[in-house]
Amino acid sequence: MLFQVGGQGTRPTFFEMAAAQQLPSSLRAALTYSIGVMALRRPILHKVLDYEDEFFALLMLVLETHSMRTTDASFSESLYGLRRRTVNFKLKKDALHFNSTDGIQNSGIEKHQRVLSVVFLVVLPYFKSKLHSIYSRERESVVRASLWGPGDERSDDTDYLDMAESPVEQTRASGHEISSRARILQGAKKVIAACYPWIHTSHEGLAFAYQTLYLLDATGFYSLGLHALGIHVCRATVQEQMDASSRISRMRSRERERLRGPPWLKKLQGALLSCMYAALDYSQTGLIAAVFVFKMMEWWYQSAEERMSAPTIYPPPPPPPAPKVAKEGIKLPSDRTVCPLCSEKRANPSVVTVSGLVYCYGCIFKYVSQYKRCPVTLIPAEVEDIRRLFHDM
Repeated sequence: MLFQVGGQGTRPTFFEMAAAQQLPSSLRAALTYSIGVMALRRPILHKVLDYEDEFFALLMLVLETHSMRTTDASFSESLYGLRRRTVNFKLKKDALHFNSTDGIQNSGIEKHQRVLSVVFLVVLPYFKSKLHSIYSRERESVVRASLWGPGDERSDDTDYLDMAESPVEQTRASGHEISSRARILQGAKKVIAACYPWIHTSHEGLAFAYQTLYLLDATGFYSLGLHALGIHVCRATVQEQMDASSRISRMRSRERERLRGPPWLKKLQGALLSCMYAALDYSQTGLIAAVFVFKMMEWWYQSAEERMSAPTIYPPPPPPPAPKVAKEGIKLPSDRTVCPLCSEKRANPSVVTVSGLVYCYGCIFKYVSQYKRCPVTLIPAEVEDIRRLFHDM
């Protein structure tokens, strides 16, 4: 079987579709990293990071809605020169079956398909991200409880302000309502934590199946969402790109003509529309530049971390000098396994850290407690300087 890797025809290659699908995640990582760096100087930006899912979903909602309205494609697909087309199947009269290219006609998408496309591109990923965060928190709480035992059963969703402001007569009733609500929320979280792995596995399995079939040219739909909407993704021709540009200019001129009110108000509204359109136009270039810079920085730091994490072999340090035996100290025995104090095989060997010599624990403990020194080197020592050894050298 021959895989489609070239750029011929109207059907996009697997690599073009994969790149278009991975662009939003790269864009989110780039924005998160950029806001995190700017938050070091502007702490108020930490609020944006606290609501990262909502901020990114709102941004993508604006971009996807504008892109679907003007180019009949998602934001990432339009950047790769792709367009969405409705698939119309027509059976031939003299054939009961048809191939993947017979009886299929592509036409522009309708209004409800644009709305549903935005739902598949923005709303469903947002809910999936929230479910993943709930599952992660529940998983962490289960692991924490298994390690340290169950702690105080407290819910983050409890409204403590209402409890503090309630009068004494309403404390019990409000506490009962809050506890019941907390139990319902906790039960919902447990259900989500139990069902999310199956949902995630099913979603990833279907995505892998559709991508494999698309790579093998067995289907024209790259994902389940496109199949459910009955939409094919095709390459845009030069004429279609020119038509899209002219359509955008006509739409903007019609919107300016719809402005009502005094002349000064029309000028103000027209200026605001021009600023909004300019922001939307330049945002695409700016976001792609952010993704490019992020990928470059990711490659740079990854290569730097690989160089830093590479094992560096240093020569072993020289051993410390042997302790000097004092003239008035006890002589060391010739056998290293014999205790210098009792002249017998060491029992419970222990080292004196100030000298590095090993003795029996009982012998050295009594000697240091009485004389406050090492018996061989006569270096001052305390009981705290004695360390037990679990392997006798």
